[in-house]
Amino acid sequence: MDLTSARRARSGWAIVGVAVALAVAGPLIALPLSFVVGEQFFDPIARLLLPQALGRSVVLALGVAAGTLVVGGGLAVLVSFYDFPGRRWLEWALVLPLALPGYVLVFVMLGQLGLANPLATSIFGGGLTLPGLHGAAGAIGALVAVLYPYVYVLGRSAFLGQSRSALEAARSLGRSYGQAVRGVALPLARPALAAGAALAMMEALADFGVVNLLGYQTLTDTIYRVWYDGSAFDPAAALQLASVLVSLALLLVVVERLMRGRARYDQALSAGDAVAPRPLRGWRALVACAVPTLLLVVVFVAPVLQLVAWSLETLVTDRLSDDLGRAVVSTLLLALAAAAVAVCTATLVSYGQRVAPSRTGRGAARLATVGYAVPGAVIAVAIYVPLVWLDRRLIAVADGWFDASIGLLFTGTVLGLIGAYVVRFHAQAYFAVESRMGRVAPNLDDAARALGADRSRVLLDVHVPLLWPGVLTGALLVVVEVVKELPATALLRPLGSDTLAIVAWEATKDSRYDAAALPALLIVLVGLVPVIMLIRLSRRESRDSAEMLVG
Repeated sequence: MDLTSARRARSGWAIVGVAVALAVAGPLIALPLSFVVGEQFFDPIARLLLPQALGRSVVLALGVAAGTLVVGGGLAVLVSFYDFPGRRWLEWALVLPLALPGYVLVFVMLGQLGLANPLATSIFGGGLTLPGLHGAAGAIGALVAVLYPYVYVLGRSAFLGQSRSALEAARSLGRSYGQAVRGVALPLARPALAAGAALAMMEALADFGVVNLLGYQTLTDTIYRVWYDGSAFDPAAALQLASVLVSLALLLVVVERLMRGRARYDQALSAGDAVAPRPLRGWRALVACAVPTLLLVVVFVAPVLQLVAWSLETLVTDRLSDDLGRAVVSTLLLALAAAAVAVCTATLVSYGQRVAPSRTGRGAARLATVGYAVPGAVIAVAIYVPLVWLDRRLIAVADGWFDASIGLLFTGTVLGLIGAYVVRFHAQAYFAVESRMGRVAPNLDDAARALGADRSRVLLDVHVPLLWPGVLTGALLVVVEVVKELPATALLRPLGSDTLAIVAWEATKDSRYDAAALPALLIVLVGLVPVIMLIRLSRRESRDSAEMLVG
């Protein structure tokens, strides 16, 4: 192949990568256009609903940020700087609540704390009540319980990267150990803690299940009601509310990335001997072990055991619904299809950047990953407009050119739902594939090219076999996220395509806890997969820290 042909092939792959990235990010890019509504900048319904919904979303996000900082940051300090019985297993066990979706925790709470329960089995004894469960306090509490691991993981990682010489210098100035931790270690880890809180805030803004079940109407719940309520269906209002919500999410993305960058800088400055945890004795050791253990029991162990008890009772009494089997099949098919498309888009974008790196390509690739920070309700609303436009064009072409009548191919179908999943979870696949592609030595491309292989052959015969670990990891992460996804599925699902999340959510709304128990338990078991991967990484960090301490 001559030099001109090689350049054309290279630029062709770069164009493909940019085009795919823009296609993934396209629905979100077009959201601001929703503000052009006749002669009014704001749709009347959006203008009426926005103040209360926005205020509640801000209250929820700030409350979750404060709660996760206190709980997650406190636990990170405890296991990083103090030694007590059970610390080794608590280090990784404290990550487990991340596997529990907030709406599943709320489902268990609603089933136990004072509401009618058709199941007799109750590990709490039944008849419990908890005033204030509905509303802001309940929503914030439930989300803090499942989101504090974001702050815990990032804070603990920052603490493990600090040098003990900084604490020793503070101790030499007459400070106690606790004062040294508060005055030196916490300020150094502040960027990492803030990044974790920003991630928790993004999840809180994106949440739909918790706020919907507890009757706390934030922006996500308001978008659903405007979109799905037949009497108030207003696409323009839903799109504008979604635009406001995505603006908040993108602001948090910027804050999180800035904080994460500063966290890496601080950690690089403080590299050195690891901090030796200070042993606790007597009642202090007992309290240090009891408090996080009690938290785990209340937040994770007890709800999972309750789900197991309800599921077993449902199986024993043969109250399984045919809908559950269909939901399992539908969930698996949707998850596998979305994962396959996501890893393909991720591979094309990543390979386009490898073949011909450019600022445009890097910008498009980063833009395509913004979907992970955007609420599912926003993704569903954003993708509706291009799907309707595409269906109308296809219907016009079929009618004008072939004199054939076709129905909607994308709007309200499985294809549209899979498209929403790809926009939402492309980032998970991209980061896994891109990380793996970065490990492939450039001389392999050169050797294949020297043997006459074109760019397509290099991708298929050289890169794809080497990318399999990254591809499988990315696909697994997408599958897990699709299984747990609720708002996008609730808004876009076609008839007969209910997933496990939808079955659990709708059954909980109707107080049919027998129908919700088993699908909720299956969701939790699937959610444990990435948590186990995170735990393995966390344990590796602990071993590395111990080796630095010994060395």
